[in-house]
Amino acid sequence: MTVTIPAATAAPVAGPPAPVRRRRPRRSTPLTIAMFAALAYFLLPLFWLLVSSTKNTQDLFTTFGLWFSHSPQLLANIEAAVTYDGGVFVRWLLNTLLYAVVSAVGAALLAAAAGYGFAKFRFRGSTAWFNLVIGAVMVPTTALAIPTYLLFAQVGLVNTAWAVILPSLVNPFGLFLMRVYAQDAVPDQVIEAARIDGAGELRIFAGIALRMLAPGLVTVVLFTLVATWNNYFLPLIMLNDPKLYPVTVGLASWAAQAQNGGAGASSEMLPLVVTGSLLSIVPLVIAFLLLQRYWQSGLAAGSVKQ
Repeated sequence: MTVTIPAATAAPVAGPPAPVRRRRPRRSTPLTIAMFAALAYFLLPLFWLLVSSTKNTQDLFTTFGLWFSHSPQLLANIEAAVTYDGGVFVRWLLNTLLYAVVSAVGAALLAAAAGYGFAKFRFRGSTAWFNLVIGAVMVPTTALAIPTYLLFAQVGLVNTAWAVILPSLVNPFGLFLMRVYAQDAVPDQVIEAARIDGAGELRIFAGIALRMLAPGLVTVVLFTLVATWNNYFLPLIMLNDPKLYPVTVGLASWAAQAQNGGAGASSEMLPLVVTGSLLSIVPLVIAFLLLQRYWQSGLAAGSVKQ
């Protein structure tokens, strides 16, 4: 009997891999429109401020608000703003810089210490105290301004720089943010290893934890810096000496002079108010540009488990 063995089936020849088609990102027209609307909402006031800073009083009321005048005078307006009344605007700007920087750095360090303590230590009533901090986030600062003034008046701190700096050191939102960030940014194994090596708790926090909390610290610094820089109501009720004014209260006093001082005062003060407002936001823009990388990493790292 003859058995026929079938020939081996030839293996198919593999051709070049099919190109992978990348999906185009889906676009949503309503979301695109909303994005451009939000962009215009935030940028148009800044553009108006820049344009208006190049105008004199007559051009402010006669030319189109979102375009430059025929004879821009930005440098002349800047010179007038920084030299008016003996250069008081420069003093206001330096006062604001002092209040904001000291408050931001102090608030960040206090928030980091308290947040690290809530995140890494367990003590009686810790949950209740932290819930109290969360509740304090919802209290508007303007509601505390009058009680703070009465307390500071009793100890003689009214009309001093401390009347603006000390209340700004307390930042419940910064404490909450640092507690959430420290929970994952500082591993418990690192703390235990440092304790085994004989390091004390203060040394662990200052030498190890603070370095790991740097992105979160920068985030709190920026938030507190902006809040203190733009603070108006607290310095308004705490300070009586114009030499101690921050730039917000100082520009408001110029605006009041422009409104109540008659036609001559108005023609002189309005360009100063607009140009001074432009100069007052330049340090904040510079701070955000310099610290943007740390700030963004701090926000992202706090939302991701390590």
